[in-house]
Amino acid sequence: MQDSYLRKRRQTVKLGLIKAVSELFPEYRLKAAYSIQEGVFCNLSGSLLSEREVARIRANLEEWVSADRPIIPLEHENGYYHYNVDGLVLKALYPAEERSSMIDAFKVVPYSGGFIVDFNDAKNDGEPSFVLPEKLSACYAKTQNWLRNINIELVADVNALVDSGRGMEVMGIAEALQEKEIADIADMILMQRRALRVLLISGPSSSGKTSFAQRLSTQLKVNGLRPVPLSLDDYFVNREQTPRDAEGKPDYESLHALDLPLLHRHVSALINGETADIPQFDFVHGQRTNESRPLRLGPGEILVIEGIHALNPGLLPQVNRNACWKIYINALFQLNIGLMNRIPTSEVRLIRRLLRGDKFRGTPPDKTIDQWEGVRRGEYRNVFKYQEEADAMFNSSLLYEMNALRRPAEQSLRKIPDGNKYADTRDRLLNLLGFFHPVNSEKVPHNSILREFIGGSIYFGDDRDAGGMKLPH
Repeated sequence: MQDSYLRKRRQTVKLGLIKAVSELFPEYRLKAAYSIQEGVFCNLSGSLLSEREVARIRANLEEWVSADRPIIPLEHENGYYHYNVDGLVLKALYPAEERSSMIDAFKVVPYSGGFIVDFNDAKNDGEPSFVLPEKLSACYAKTQNWLRNINIELVADVNALVDSGRGMEVMGIAEALQEKEIADIADMILMQRRALRVLLISGPSSSGKTSFAQRLSTQLKVNGLRPVPLSLDDYFVNREQTPRDAEGKPDYESLHALDLPLLHRHVSALINGETADIPQFDFVHGQRTNESRPLRLGPGEILVIEGIHALNPGLLPQVNRNACWKIYINALFQLNIGLMNRIPTSEVRLIRRLLRGDKFRGTPPDKTIDQWEGVRRGEYRNVFKYQEEADAMFNSSLLYEMNALRRPAEQSLRKIPDGNKYADTRDRLLNLLGFFHPVNSEKVPHNSILREFIGGSIYFGDDRDAGGMKLPH
């Protein structure tokens, strides 16, 4: 699969949307706010759209597509692709096609004062082919309200603060916000303590699940609760029993790569106050060992399960939903470079993963990029479809993170030589990083989620495997 923002035909739709809004509502500017699976939520900066106005935008866009108008490339300069679209000069981070008819099928669905451009399945007119992202939308809205409160909207606003010597202030504000969010989640959990027995934490790769779980555990202890971790890694089936994907390769990210019957028995026993003998998995040999460790939940203790399947209803179907509390975490990057040139969340996570692999896992940057398509495929199958199951959402992205990651990420990316099959990806990521004025990553607090990827975290030793599921290959 290829991420949607890299598909020229989808970038073409974006150019058509900008053109449509500029013609219909010249006093406003269109903003691409966030992604929803294979779609993007857009709205107007400073104004809400009615369903009737969304219908006018859709009609204008469809007419432009049908007219097969030329899209004239002008130059690739200052990090942007410049195009002439019916007399408008538009800038895009990623390249588009050169005819307006060359698009992926899409729907425009009114939603929350704006609209969703849905590329999932364009056959069912007027109906989205996914669960509407009510909780995800609320998470983004909360972040955007906070940005408005501190008068920040674009990358240039953060750069201006960095250039004026206020980089440390931005860092402190961003970290304080996250600590407050984590404390608020811990307080919500405390309110459910009588019924709650299992805390489930899920999110895609490099979202910072492990650091978040550690910081949340600290806040839970402040509230008098004692979290007890249970690793899904220890419930892998033996390697020869691992299910296969469509290509016949072992699918370690399948839910059924776990010994679900054993997990179900153990979690039920723990909830009932009984002792369970937790297995130990040997990743070197791909087998469960003969050793186990006894575990029992005492008064005031909560079982904490973290992993990509944690929100999947099929993970613990035997447990009453009221006894579970689910948290979804993702690095929902908050800033756009320009209103319609958003920074895809997956690009931020790829940079995080690339840094962590290079520094801690002995994974060369080009190998991380090579694995990324499979990782993303697994996220769509196992994570994103269940995000609305969450009782709380946490945005692990930090306002200053791309500024802090710029220098170390550039060093890692430059290990990919010219002529390498991923040199184009290297150049794309370097181009993106170039929009951020660097801040000293050594100043990042040692309990920050970013430390999971650059080192120096109080939660890990430097020889650790920083976060996420240990894949047995």
